[in-house]
Amino acid sequence: MKTLILLRHAKSNWVNPDLEDIDRPLNKRGKRSAKALGKWVRKSPWTPDKVLCSTSRRTRETWEGLSLEGTPELRDDLYHASPDAMLDVIRKTEGDVVMLIAHNPGIAALAHELVAEAPSHSRFSDYPTGSLLVVEFDVKKLGKIALGSGSVRAFLTPHDLVDQK
Repeated sequence: MKTLILLRHAKSNWVNPDLEDIDRPLNKRGKRSAKALGKWVRKSPWTPDKVLCSTSRRTRETWEGLSLEGTPELRDDLYHASPDAMLDVIRKTEGDVVMLIAHNPGIAALAHELVAEAPSHSRFSDYPTGSLLVVEFDVKKLGKIALGSGSVRAFLTPHDLVDQK
């Protein structure tokens, strides 16, 4: 059994128009969300043993806000990657519980393509910032995961965890 955690970065800051997209930081809400998501992951049975993270500032700050143990593998090829590119990276990765921190629209599309049945959560269709999907696959290696074969174990958004005022 292999578990994949797909996490869209937390809410980013659009205040400075001079920043390149890749350099946008998290805003206050995003920082609160990352902290709440990290607390949820630490209490869950799914602690990642491998983390793949886009090199954007907002994905790195999301990882930092989670306050999980370990060091992510920072990957340029995950910055605004397509679902196919993300899946290729995942399939070449070793681990029992792998977390991927990346961007829409790719991560949302990948989440939809991987699950056998979508969760009943009202926000799964648009996969807002900070969305986290836990999906399990009945395989011995991540290289063997197939589209439409994942079993959803959890799906949540930061709104489910914290007051976002």
